[in-house]
Order: sequence, then C-alpha cells, then structure tokens
Amino acid sequence: MTQSQGAMAIERLCRLAGVSRSGYYRFWQKSAPRRHDTAVRDAIQRLAVANGRHRGYRYISHQLRREEGLIVNHKCVLRLMRADNLLCLRKRPFVPCTTDSRHDWEVVPNLARDLRLTAPDQLWVADITYVHLLEEFAYLAIVLDAYSRLVVGWAIADHLRASLAVAALNMALDARRPAWGSLIHHSDRGVQYACADYSERLKAQGIAASMSRVGNPYDNAKAESFIKTLKTEEVDGTLYRDHQEAARCIGTFIEEIYNKQRLHSALGYRPPAEFEALHQPTWPGGGSAAREAELRAAPAQYPA
Repeated sequence: MTQSQGAMAIERLCRLAGVSRSGYYRFWQKSAPRRHDTAVRDAIQRLAVANGRHRGYRYISHQLRREEGLIVNHKCVLRLMRADNLLCLRKRPFVPCTTDSRHDWEVVPNLARDLRLTAPDQLWVADITYVHLLEEFAYLAIVLDAYSRLVVGWAIADHLRASLAVAALNMALDARRPAWGSLIHHSDRGVQYACADYSERLKAQGIAASMSRVGNPYDNAKAESFIKTLKTEEVDGTLYRDHQEAARCIGTFIEEIYNKQRLHSALGYRPPAEFEALHQPTWPGGGSAAREAELRAAPAQYPA
C-alpha cells in the first residue's frame, strides 16, 4: 500500500479498503520482518555460494556488514542458513581404518548367512573398532554370541596386530569351552581374522571359520549393532587418558552393564545373560565330554 498510495493519506486508503488504521499498522509490522528476511536471505545465499559453502555463519555475518551494508545478528544468520541448508560443509574427522582385506591369506565363504540359531555357542561374530583416547587411538576386538548377544570375549590394545583379535578369541574360548565341531566363527575379511595365527587357533578348537561377503556390512550386523551401542552409551562423550583406562571403563560396561543389565529388544527386553540362562543348549549331551569326544571322532564339517 505504501508504494501505491501516492498523495492519498493512509487513513483514507484504509477507509476505502474497509479496514481500520490500527489493523493496517499491525499487519505492516508483521510483514516488515518477512521482507527483511527475504532481503537478508538473498544476500546470504549469494555469499554462501560464492564461498563454496566453506564459511560459517559468523563469517557470513561480517561479510553482510562489509559487502552488503546489512547489520544482522549472527543468530539470525544462523537461522536463515540452517533453513536454507547453507551451513558450511564440515571436514570429516579422521577415522582410523580397522579392516584391511587386501592380503594374500585365504578368504573362507560365508557360512552364517540364513543360519537359524537355536542355542548359544552355535555362532560367534567378531569385529574390531577404534576408541578415541586423549592423544591417540586404542582398538577394541570383541567376540559376540549371535544367539544371546552376550559378549563372550574382548580385548583392548594400542595396535591392530593379530594378537589383539587372538586375545579376544582366547577369552571367549576360556569362558565358554564350546563343544568340538559345534560352532561357527564369523568375521569380516580383515587380515587379523584371515592370518595363520587366528585361523589355526580356530581349527585347533574345531571351530568353522566364516567371513562376510565383499562390502556387505549386513553379514556382520550383530557385531556392528553392539559396537554402535557401545559407542553411544559408553565411549561417546568420554575422554580416556590411555588404553588402560579405556580397558577398565569399557570392560565394566561390557561385563556389568551390557551383559547383565541392559535390556535388549531382540531378546524380549531381557539382558543377554538372563536370556542365555533361560535358553540353555538342548542338543544331545548338552555339550558334555561324551558329546565332544563323539564330535571329535566324526569327519570335520567345516572348511580346511
């Protein structure tokens, strides 16, 4: 109205339009900020695109003042940039690689796909992840029972050598002592799991090795799910001084909270230890010495 009123007074225009003067001014006060936002938004878009979306909202606020003559609060710039998806592109933080599948060791087929589990110690899944420390990284290897989601073995070290994965496997073997020939061990194709030290340890215990398909994280989804839970509920937001402190804190979380207290939706909202206690092995012999001797005498049913 202000642009087209000419010499006519606001009061006369309001009378012709059938609105009160106070109503017109209320509408004008509400619409003025929208027009201001439109002008600022247009300037922000030009500056953000010209900078390749590598400048933050505070930088853009100063550019608006210097180059466009617009004095805008940085919070308003942040709001408009967020609404238009113009916030600066952040550099991805460094994430150490824990899986090296470029090796000459034997890669075994996936035996765990579509496997139906009926009891514990039929399928173990293993994986390795990194943990942020104060000035470096530590690495955590875990072995998980796929039936009960119980972490049966774990180890932390400041390196990614095969001994890390072997230490987690040894903990699982000492704690569970699975019957000969009754267990499949599934992992990714990383060199720690494909090397001779690890594969020979599996063969010595009558455990069949299994590995994920290339580039398919879903083959090891249960191990990945545990690692996500660990990062979300324990590791993220915690700064460990060294890998010894990380081992103490993460070990307490695994043994006392995750295994014994944390309710798992896939287990009917029971902790893994409680769920496992309700579903003891039901195969003939129940993992007894006689059954183990029988399985040892039988021909091996897993890849050599």
